[in-house]
Amino acid sequence: MKADTVREMLTVIEDCMGDAPPYCHAACPMHTDVKGYVNLIAEGKYQEAIKLIREKLFLPKTLGRICAHPCEEQCKRNELGHAMSIAALKRFVADNYDDEFDWDTTREPERRERIAVIGSGPAGAQAALDLRRYGYRVTIYEKHPVVGGMLYVGIPSYRLPREVINAEYSLLHRLGIKIKLATEVGKDIPFQEIVDSYDGVVIAVGAHKGFKLPVNGKDLPGAILAVDFLREVSLTGTYKGFGKRITVIGGGNVALDSARTAVRLGAEKVHLVCLERDIKEMFAHDWEVHEALEEGVILHNSWGTDSIQGDEAVEQIVLKKCIQVFDPKGRFNPAYDDGCKETIDTDMVIFAIGQGVDSDFAAPVEVGRGGRFVVEEKTLQTNVRHVFAAGDGTGISLMAVEAMAEGRIAAKSLHCYLNGLDMRSHRENDRAYRTSLETSVPADDTNPERVPTHKLEIATRMRTFAEVDLGFAEEEAVQEASRCLKCECRLCVKECLMLQEYSPDCPKKLFKDALINGTIEEIIPFSCNMCGTCTLVCPKDFKLQEVFTHMRKEMVAANGGKSPMKGHKVIDMHQLLSFSRFFNTTRAARDRAVPHNGGTNGSDTSGTRVNNTVAGGKR
Repeated sequence: MKADTVREMLTVIEDCMGDAPPYCHAACPMHTDVKGYVNLIAEGKYQEAIKLIREKLFLPKTLGRICAHPCEEQCKRNELGHAMSIAALKRFVADNYDDEFDWDTTREPERRERIAVIGSGPAGAQAALDLRRYGYRVTIYEKHPVVGGMLYVGIPSYRLPREVINAEYSLLHRLGIKIKLATEVGKDIPFQEIVDSYDGVVIAVGAHKGFKLPVNGKDLPGAILAVDFLREVSLTGTYKGFGKRITVIGGGNVALDSARTAVRLGAEKVHLVCLERDIKEMFAHDWEVHEALEEGVILHNSWGTDSIQGDEAVEQIVLKKCIQVFDPKGRFNPAYDDGCKETIDTDMVIFAIGQGVDSDFAAPVEVGRGGRFVVEEKTLQTNVRHVFAAGDGTGISLMAVEAMAEGRIAAKSLHCYLNGLDMRSHRENDRAYRTSLETSVPADDTNPERVPTHKLEIATRMRTFAEVDLGFAEEEAVQEASRCLKCECRLCVKECLMLQEYSPDCPKKLFKDALINGTIEEIIPFSCNMCGTCTLVCPKDFKLQEVFTHMRKEMVAANGGKSPMKGHKVIDMHQLLSFSRFFNTTRAARDRAVPHNGGTNGSDTSGTRVNNTVAGGKR
C-alpha cells in the first residue's frame, strides 16, 4: 500500500471510537463486560449473563452486594441523575442463575514453582486464583479462622451474608489452592522462612490496624477501634463489654457499619459524629447513611472530638464545632470553634477515622506511610525482587474490586518475573481507565427512573443481622436492565451493509488487520458504493470512501490497469464490444446552417459515432 493510503488508514486507527469500550466497562478495575451482561439480562438470557460475568469475576454475589460500583459513577445515565443499578443486576443473576457446576476450574499443567500468598481477602484470593490457573502450586496464609479477610471480619453480615463468602470462596479449594487458616505470618511462621521457601510471594494483608484521635480520654476503657469492634462481632456475634449508649467517630463506610452494628446489638442510642457538613460531603455511601438514619442513628455533622471523659471508663464525649475540613489548598486541615461545644453522655466511643497496615512482620520489605508496602506502581513489585504486594497493603486500592484488580496485576507480574518476561510491557489498562468513547444521551430518551431493590422492613432489620437489601425480582431486573443506553459508536457500521458484511466490529479493526497482513481482500474496497453515509454519521468525519477509492486505484494500477476482481472481467468484454464496429454505426452530421430536410449535408464530411444497443448495429 502507498504511503498516502497507509496514512489515511492510520488516522482512522488512531481516532476511530468503534472499538472504544463503554464508560462502565472502562471504569471497572476488573474490566467486566457490563454492557454485555446487562443487555443479556434485558433479553432474559440469564445463564449467558452470569457466564459472561464469571469470565472476569469469581465473586459476583459478593460484589453484587458490597461493591462501591465505580461503573455506576461513570454510567452515561448519571448525567440525567439515574445511573444504572449495575451491581444489583449482577447480584440478581448471580443469586438466581449461578451454578457451581458451571464454574471454570481449568488451569495450565502443574508447574514446579511454589507461591505463597499472605492474606485471603479479595486481593489475595484473586492473586491465588490467577497464579493457580497459570499452573503454580499456591498456598494462602490467613491469620483469621475464616477466609475472606476484610470481607468477612470488616463488613457486617447484614450487608454480606457469610454463606455467600464461603460459597464463592469454595472455588479456591476446587482449584487445589491450599489455605492455612488461623496462621499468622510473623507469629506462627516467620516471614523470612516464607521468603526463603517459596519461589514467589504476594503480600495481600488488609488494613486491619485502626487509629485513635490524640485526645484526652482516648485510652479509657470503652474507647475502642472500629476494626476491632467489627471483627469481634463478625466472629462471635457479640462484643464483650458492649454499652447501651454508643458514639461513633467518623464519616466513612466503616463508621456507618459500626453504628448500624451497634443498633443491632441492642444499643439504646447511637450517635455518629463527623467533620463533614452534610451527607453529600461524607465519604460513606449516601444510601448507607440514609438507611442508618432510618434505623435511628443520630447524625452530628460538622462536629469534631474535643475530649473523652470518665473516671474509670468512658462516660461522656465532648464535641467541638468544626468550621473547616479542608484548607483553601484542598489539604485536610480541620479548624474548630472552641467556643462552641456539646457534651453527649455515652458508654462507648468507637473510633472509625481511618486504617493502616500492620506490616512489621514483613521486614525487610520496604514500607511507607501508614505501614503500607512500597511497590512499583505498574508491577506491584517490592524491593525484595520475588515479593509483590497488592490490595489495602499498597494504599493504591480503595475498594474491593480495585483490590481484586491489584491481585490480578501482582499475579501477572510474578508470572512474568518467574519466566523472564518483561513485567512492564502492555500494562497501561490493567486498572480502570478513561475510555476514548464520546456519546450523547439520545434526544428522545425519556430518562426512566432507576428501579429500587427491595429492603427488609426497618423494625425487623434493627433487631437482626439478617440481610437488609433483598435485591430484584425478575420483572424488576429486566425493567432496570432495559434502561441501558448501550453506549458505543459503530454508527457507520449500523448504516452500511458493506461494513456489516466485512467489518462488523468497526473500520478500525478492518484497517488494522489490513496493515498487519500487508493487504486487504479485493472485494472490500470494490464493494463500497461511495455514498458517503459513513462520513455523515461519523463523529470524527472520517471519509472512508476516499480510503477505499485509493485502494481501488492501487489495485488497478498493480494489475496492469485492470480491475483485480474476477467478476469484473465482464466489464472488459463490455467495453470491447461497446466500442467495436459491430456495436456502432457512423453517419454524417447534418449542416446546422441549412434547414433540415430529412437528408444529410454532403458538404460536411465529419462523422458522428452513435453507440447503438440494437443487434447488428442497424436502426
